[in-house]
Amino acid sequence: MTRVLKTSGFLGLTAMMLVGMYQHSLAAGGVAVPGWLVGGHAHLGVLSILAIVMGFAVDAFALTGTLRAAVTGLFVVGQWLLPVSVWVGVGFGVTFLLPAVFVWGLCLIAAMVVMAWQAATTDLGGGGPTRGATPADD
Repeated sequence: MTRVLKTSGFLGLTAMMLVGMYQHSLAAGGVAVPGWLVGGHAHLGVLSILAIVMGFAVDAFALTGTLRAAVTGLFVVGQWLLPVSVWVGVGFGVTFLLPAVFVWGLCLIAAMVVMAWQAATTDLGGGGPTRGATPADD
């Protein structure tokens, strides 16, 4: 399942970069870039980076079963539907989608709460001696 998070993260970054190129072409042509486009771009970028990080964190904390599926599903849904709801809702005038932004935000929050709980209660076994180079070795 972490493959889903990581793939979604990299795909989201690709989409965010494409939107950024479009924004640049608007600005280069002397057209003001709408705030709703900029906001969605920024949210998709940050959430995509977090999706990649979450993919590694889910593995590191060894989430399994329902928790693993919930974190993955909730995060990917929120990652994509939050910015897309803003783009479609404001950009295309489909304003009935805008209240759903709160639902997608709650999905992201729920995934983060589960991960916060895992971080607080899981011992990753990192307290032992280190091997290899350490910063003090140089």
